Amino acid sequence: MGRVRSKSDLPTKICPVCQRPFTWRKKWQDCWDDVKYCSERCRRRRSEAPNETNRNTDANSARD
Repeated sequence: MGRVRSKSDLPTKICPVCQRPFTWRKKWQDCWDDVKYCSERCRRRRSEAPNETNRNTDANSARD
């Protein structure tokens, strides 16, 4: 039997839609490298995700 990991030892990623961290789940054990979104809701809203160019444009327009 394998060694039990504490929750703080599990790998995490940042969701590109909501910008929140999410932690590895057992159901993702075979595809963790492919997981990008923390939830089904964020996956459906992926077109609304802020990208780097939008962030920079918004930041520059706020300064004007």
